[in-house]
Amino acid sequence: MSQSRITTKRSFLAACAASVCAASLCLPAAAQDASKYPEREVTMIINYGAGGNTDVAARAIGNAMEGLLNKPVVPNNRSGAQGTLGVSSLAKQRADGYTLGIVTFSTIAITPHLMNVDYTVDNFDFIAGVARYRYGVAVRADSPYKTVQDLIDAARKDKGVFFGAPSAPNNIAMFELGRKSGGKFEQVSYKSGAETVSALLGGHVDVIVQNPSDIVPHVKAGKMRLLASASPMRWKELPDVPTLKEQGFDVEIDSWIGLAFPKGTPAAIRERMEKVAMTAAASAQLAPILETAGVDPAALTGAEYRSKLIEGRDAMAIAIKAANLPRMN
Repeated sequence: MSQSRITTKRSFLAACAASVCAASLCLPAAAQDASKYPEREVTMIINYGAGGNTDVAARAIGNAMEGLLNKPVVPNNRSGAQGTLGVSSLAKQRADGYTLGIVTFSTIAITPHLMNVDYTVDNFDFIAGVARYRYGVAVRADSPYKTVQDLIDAARKDKGVFFGAPSAPNNIAMFELGRKSGGKFEQVSYKSGAETVSALLGGHVDVIVQNPSDIVPHVKAGKMRLLASASPMRWKELPDVPTLKEQGFDVEIDSWIGLAFPKGTPAAIRERMEKVAMTAAASAQLAPILETAGVDPAALTGAEYRSKLIEGRDAMAIAIKAANLPRMN
């Protein structure tokens, strides 16, 4: 072999070696050795403000995960745009396993039908479903509406019935109830569950659809009446109150809290975090904390949660179109 050909071959091999080295440097450290993950704290983006039921649930899940990871899980609230701001931010993070986030059912399955967002379900690697919201239909204790049928009878009159709701999926339940019963329900929008509750107690609206943490304390104080659970299950706090379906109304709202990484996170890290998240969600110590926030623990694999979101997205598209809800942008 000539000297020039030997030199060319050596140059080619050197270039290949350099390329491999450069590529390995570009990979996240966790991708190079997932067995050591995590080597530092993990940030959890929470897509709603501090103190709300999603925030309380997310922090409880994070605390439970810390004990399994032996590293801090640091909450980072990024609220706004009905929960989509935090989800959008998560999609843009580095996919190295050190930033995960709360991705709720509404931000994937409902809100994108109502406003423009810059992400889709395909922008995420889903870790697990960890909790399930509950919703209920409530009125003031002195309301003339003693039953759901009373409410519908009033909604069938010319004036209709005004309900308060901060966002979807709360409002979907009332619009579905009106569509399927022939009643007219008019929404009055509020920024939060707390404002919605204040509006009901102040007599500004006739009915609300909210979570147990917003309703149960007022029921126990004699200020509200729960007419029905709008979820597939009854409430543990008020087990004698049936669901809408049990009362003969074909309406139910199901919504979930899940965890995700940005798309492209190494598979070994995803698998590790899926096991950690599902173990945390199933822990006996976590259940009472979640229940105070009005949610139930519910462990789903990442694949199961992704399927739940896609199924819900398609179903909500039909419900929103039938309710004739306008887009917000």
